[in-house]
Amino acid sequence: MKTDVYNLKDADRKWYVVDASGEVLGRLATRVADILRGKNKPIYTPNLDVGDNVIVLNAAKVVLSREAKKGQKKYYRHSGYPGGIKEESFEEAIAKHPERVIELAIKGMMPKNKLAKVQKKRLKVYSGADHPHTQELFYLEGAPESVNKK
Repeated sequence: MKTDVYNLKDADRKWYVVDASGEVLGRLATRVADILRGKNKPIYTPNLDVGDNVIVLNAAKVVLSREAKKGQKKYYRHSGYPGGIKEESFEEAIAKHPERVIELAIKGMMPKNKLAKVQKKRLKVYSGADHPHTQELFYLEGAPESVNKK
């Protein structure tokens, strides 16, 4: 039996456009993380960056699986000073910076290594339906693929 070994030049990078309106946050994050890592391709190799580019639109319209989670889900950050911990709920975070909510969810689904840092750079998240990447999508042969499965 022969083992196939792939190089980075074999990675044919595509652009995926994901509409997050009405999508459950965790399920959206797992699908996007798999695409960023390249796990949807037959040439997936854990130690190589063979993933694709992902654009997430309408980040402000993402939902949680249960309505009760909105009050329970908290986001924390620390300034580094004593007593400098800040806390905000999901509702506050989605109102102020919906892009960060999606990015943190996807970051949690990625592996904790140096390769994931490179892979996360190919993620673009926007709160509305407009994005500046029409030029990249224009040069692709065919339309960008959609990830939404409803």
